[in-house]
This record gives sequence, C-alpha cells and structure tokens, in this order.
Amino acid sequence: MAEMEITANRTYKARIFEMVFNNKKELLALYNAINKTGYTDPEQLEINTLDNAIYMSMKNDISFIIDSRLSLYEHQSTHSPNLPLRCLFYVSDLYSNMTRDTNLYGAKPVKIPTPRFIVFYNGRDDCPERQELKLSAAYSIEDREPSLELRATVLNINPGYNKELLDACRTLSDYSAYTNRVRNYTETMRLEDAVEKAIAECIREGILSEFLSRNRAEAKKMSIYEYDEEKHMRQTREEGFEDGEAAGVERGIKALVQTCQDLNLSKENTVVRLQKQFSLSETEAQSQLDKYWDCNSKEPCISLNYEKEREKLIRQTREEGYEDGEAAGVERGIKALIQTCQALNASKTDTLTHLKAQFSLPDEQAEEKLEKYWISQNN
Repeated sequence: MAEMEITANRTYKARIFEMVFNNKKELLALYNAINKTGYTDPEQLEINTLDNAIYMSMKNDISFIIDSRLSLYEHQSTHSPNLPLRCLFYVSDLYSNMTRDTNLYGAKPVKIPTPRFIVFYNGRDDCPERQELKLSAAYSIEDREPSLELRATVLNINPGYNKELLDACRTLSDYSAYTNRVRNYTETMRLEDAVEKAIAECIREGILSEFLSRNRAEAKKMSIYEYDEEKHMRQTREEGFEDGEAAGVERGIKALVQTCQDLNLSKENTVVRLQKQFSLSETEAQSQLDKYWDCNSKEPCISLNYEKEREKLIRQTREEGYEDGEAAGVERGIKALIQTCQALNASKTDTLTHLKAQFSLPDEQAEEKLEKYWISQNN
C-alpha cells in the first residue's frame, strides 16, 4: 500500500473510509474493482470531496472524476432509503461548482461528466448483497416515466457478501475486516479498548497494517468517533420507536373503548377486552376506560399537550423511528378492534365502518386489515 499520511486540520471529523480511500492509488484500485477496468495511472483521478460538513449533517465520503465520469462513493453503517435524494444534493453541488464559469444560457451545450453513485454498507441490520435505490421511490405521486431519476447502488461489504469485489480490492476487504472486528469487540469491551485491540491485531496480521501503523492515533480517534456516532443514532431510533409505539397503542386503546361503547358492551366487559388485547392490569384498563368512555370520537381525547409532546419527541428522536413505532402500535389497535368486533358478533360491514372511523383508513386499506385479522371459522 502506498504511503498514506493524513492531516487532521479539517472542519469536520473524517471517517476511516475517507481516510483510507483519499489516497489516489487505493481509490483507483477500488474503482477498477467495481467497474472491472484496468486503469493504472492514479493521476487520472481528480478528487472533489465535499468537505464543509459537520457531525450528523449531509456529507458524502468521496467524489472523483476519471475518464469524464463522475463517481460518488459513500460509506454507510445505517440503511437509509433517502440516499438517492442525498446523492442528488451532492451531485447538484458538484455540477454547480464545475459549471460556475460556463454560460448556461448560451447556445453551446455545456458538457458534464456522467455520474455514478455507489454506497458501501457495513451496518448491523440485514441488507442484501446488492440493491438499487431510486429517487422516484420518494415521489409522493408515482410516475411510470419520471422526468427526474437517480439510481444509487448499495453494496454490502460485511464479511460473507460481495466476495468477488472484496477479492478484487484488498484494501476494501481489509477495511471490512477491521470495522467488523471493532464492532464485534465492542459487544464485550469498552469502545476505546475494542478499537485499540482491533488496531493492534490488524497491524500484526497485515490488515490495513501500513495505514494503521502510520496513522494509528488518528485512526483510533476517528474509529471511536464513528462508533460513538453509530451507537447514538441506533439508540435515538430505538427511543423514537418506543415513544411512537406508545402513542400508537394509545390510539388503539381509545378506538377499542369507543367501539365497545358503540356496540353496547358493558364497562366491565370492556375492561376485560382491554386487559386481553393490550396486556394491561385491571387497574390500568380501568384507568383507560375512564379516560375514553363517553369521549367525543371527533376529539383527540388524549391530552391538550399531546401534539406538542409529539412534536417534541420527533425533534428529539429520529422521526422515522417514532413513525415506525407509532405504526406498530396502531397495528395492535387495529387487530384488537377487529377481533373484538368479531367476538361481539358485529358484522364485517359494521367492523369496516368502525375501522375507517377510528383509524381514518381508506376503504381498500380497511378491507385489507379486516381480511388479515378476521378469524376464519375454519381456523
């Protein structure tokens, strides 16, 4: 591996991936492995990394031009369906800089390099070996032939995936092995000790050895930073999911109480249904009954501060975690309502009416839920 000294006077914290592949020789080897090309002159590369970002803000790892092609390489340890949109922002900034001194209003076409977007994934969550994410998936209205499309290829570089690629690029394989060791060791050790052990072993075993030897202190600092960030994002999402699930279950409880009342079920039996469907104690079920019995179904009936609290939670946690949790909680409520209606001999038509009223479901979605949770007499 070529000499790879790294300077730390930057406005953001570099990632290990960027530190490794900012070396033109290593970057060219990675490019050749991905594209199955045989370029040999690293000076053909022109690196254009966006380098004005800070912790947890938008930033790509490496962008570069070779042979009139613009490649954007990003490393991710968390899966995000928003990658194509972020890539659009990245490439827009790069194209804007490239064409700054051209006449975009002139009659002569302004040529720009052909882009390609590659994301290297090595997170904890399951991810296929290779997948394509499209910008059009984010459009609020589906269009068979969208006027603007962007495709990003996600490559899983965890051990056991994309063996051909890792075999073709030793440095990428070493990077995968190093980061995997750090992650595994953090399961049983302090983060700082885990990083130090991984670095020492990799140097001894010839894994990223020259890079880690020359940049040991900086690599250790950046590894600790990366895994602190990953842990923070994972915990934040988990907290968001838990808060969202609680809010969703609350909606389900309210819907069940009001539906039982509409179907003339007694308070005593409604308490029993609450205990069964939501695993509540008798005291908890009674408290929920008191909160929502005789409550106007058109009103929130949760708390005057509910929406403010929800907004606060969303600001403090990752929004997608909250929404996923809320969806899971609401799903429990939908199932509870359907099975309760069935137990009370309500017709499917009446059950659909309650579903749509309580959960604001469109006809098609309400029918899908009814089909999913209505217990067949043949079961």
